[in-house]
Amino acid sequence: MANVGFIGLGNMGGPMAANLLAAGHALRCFDLVPDLVAQSVAVGAQEAPSAAAAATGVDVLISMLPASPHVEALYLGEDGILPAIDPSTLVIDSSTISPSSARKVAEAAAARGVAMLDAPVSGGVGGAVAGTLTFIVGGTADALARGRPLLEAMGGNIFHAGDAGAGQVAKICNNMLLAVQMTGTAEALALGVQNGLDPATLSEIMRKSSGGNWPLEVYNPWPGVMNGVPASNDYDGGFLTRLMVKDLGLAMEAALETGAATPMGALARSLYAGLANQGLGDKDFSSIQKLFD
Repeated sequence: MANVGFIGLGNMGGPMAANLLAAGHALRCFDLVPDLVAQSVAVGAQEAPSAAAAATGVDVLISMLPASPHVEALYLGEDGILPAIDPSTLVIDSSTISPSSARKVAEAAAARGVAMLDAPVSGGVGGAVAGTLTFIVGGTADALARGRPLLEAMGGNIFHAGDAGAGQVAKICNNMLLAVQMTGTAEALALGVQNGLDPATLSEIMRKSSGGNWPLEVYNPWPGVMNGVPASNDYDGGFLTRLMVKDLGLAMEAALETGAATPMGALARSLYAGLANQGLGDKDFSSIQKLFD
C-alpha cells in the first residue's frame, strides 16, 4: 500500500480520499477548510499542517482543486509546492483545468524529474462516493502504470488519452458534447409537450429511436419522468450548472488556441451562462429544461 498526500477535500476530493483510505492506503491530507480536513481525519487520515507538508515524504500526491489558477498557484506560485516534491513522488492532478495549464505544470514538474499525470474525472459526486469515477488520463504510460492502483481504488474506468494535457482535452470534449445533448433533449421534450405529447412517452420513443442519447437513458431532464435523477428532485444534486459553464469555457479556450470550430459548444455555453445568471448556477445542469418552459 502507498503513502499518499491529498490536497483538496471538497465535494469530490473528500470522498475520493475516503476511498483511498478504505483500500488500505495511508493518507496525509490538506485543505484550506479545517472542517473538511477534520472529516478525513475522522475516517483515518493524518492531517498535514500545509500543502507542502502533504507533498513531502509520500509515494503519490493527488490534488483536486476548483480551477486552473488554483492548480498553477499550488505547484508554481510564489509559495508553490513543486520544489518540496521528491523526484520519486508521482503527482496526479484530478482537477478539471485548461489543457495549457496542465501542460505548463507537467513540464515544470518534468524539469525537476517529477512524473505527473493530469487525470480529470467524470461521474460526479455520486461516482466519487461510490468509487466508480471515470479517470481520463494524460501523461506517460509508465506514470499511469504507477498510478493505476490508486486510480482503481477511486474509479471504475481508466482511460489513457495521451501525453500531458490530453486528459483535460478529452474531458472538456466529453462535457461539451454532454451539454449539447442535454440542451437538445430538453428542447425536444418541450416541443413535444407543448404539442400535446406525454413527456414519458416521448422520452421512450426518442430513447429507442435515432435520437437516443445518454440523458434519455439515465438522466432525463423532464421532472417526474425518471426516478432518482436531479430533475425529479427540483434539480438539486448532480453536476452543477456553474461547473458546466466553467467546463464549456475551458472548451472554448481550447478552441481559440487551436482555431477549432465549435459553434454548438459556443451556443451551449451561452445558454448555460444565461441559466446560471437566472439564479440556477447551483442547480443541476439538467435544469436547462427550464429555459424551454
